[in-house]
Amino acid sequence: MTSDPAAPTLSVIIPCYNEGENVQTLFGRLLPVLRGLGAAFEVICINDGSVDDTLDRLLEVQKTEPALRIIDLSRNFGKEKALSAGLFHSRGQAVVPMDADLQHPPEAIADMLAQWRDGWEVVFARRDARAGQGLSERLFAKGFYWVFDHLSDVRLPREVGDFRLMDRKVVDTINTMPERSRFMKGIFAWVGYRHTEIVYHQAERAAGVSKFNSLKLLRFAFDGLTSFSNFPLKVWGGIGAVISSLAFLYIVVRIIRTIVWGIDVPGYESTLVSVLFLGGMQLLTLGIIGDYLGRVFDEVKGRPLFIIRKLYESGEE
Repeated sequence: MTSDPAAPTLSVIIPCYNEGENVQTLFGRLLPVLRGLGAAFEVICINDGSVDDTLDRLLEVQKTEPALRIIDLSRNFGKEKALSAGLFHSRGQAVVPMDADLQHPPEAIADMLAQWRDGWEVVFARRDARAGQGLSERLFAKGFYWVFDHLSDVRLPREVGDFRLMDRKVVDTINTMPERSRFMKGIFAWVGYRHTEIVYHQAERAAGVSKFNSLKLLRFAFDGLTSFSNFPLKVWGGIGAVISSLAFLYIVVRIIRTIVWGIDVPGYESTLVSVLFLGGMQLLTLGIIGDYLGRVFDEVKGRPLFIIRKLYESGEE
């Protein structure tokens, strides 16, 4: 890709899922910014199985903007897979993923591009605050970062999402990574490279609502942790050893009591509590092992990350 003389300087990647309300507002702000950079650019929008008019609105924009390329996926594969599709099809020497809801301000791209021209290979965009999130969500985010940093070998930069600039060599490295469990924030951090950062203000969504609810966020966090750490598997060996040791000590105590005071009738409550506790621990352990085994199963099947129904280049119908 880097040898293509027609390759643009900048690629902007935008995953879209039911973002029809935001399309016109997004391009109304994004295109003037990109045109003012003085560099060739392309915008790649990935329609991730939207069920609203997102694709139709993108095609309307494409009629007047030849730099827009549209990847229409065959169904909803999720943001991480849609983002991977955009990275794979990008051609720019610098690549910027961003959201379609304008919480990522297009105006910050100019600052990131300036840092890239100074020689930085990755430019993080760090938000100054979490707009539109309550106390519980902010505490959950802080807790996730703390757990991830302590259980994984990869350290995630604080308050940095997918919005960043990456050099072509960084994107090419990411595109060679074959895993199908795509926690992109972890992948971005894992590849490394020389990095700096800028700070931006995260605004409220331009329109629509977030596609992530509390349950999806919890699952997303667990996927991220299990993608970059096997600690949840290892920890149960230690817990099992502690429980076994306590059980052995309890047996010794019961034998001594029987020798000294005679036969004692065991209590119903203690037996029930022990059975329920150990049974619950076993089921929890099996659930975690099953999650890892499911990931192995997905990798062994070798199915593609995404399926493209159609790629709309400028001038095509």
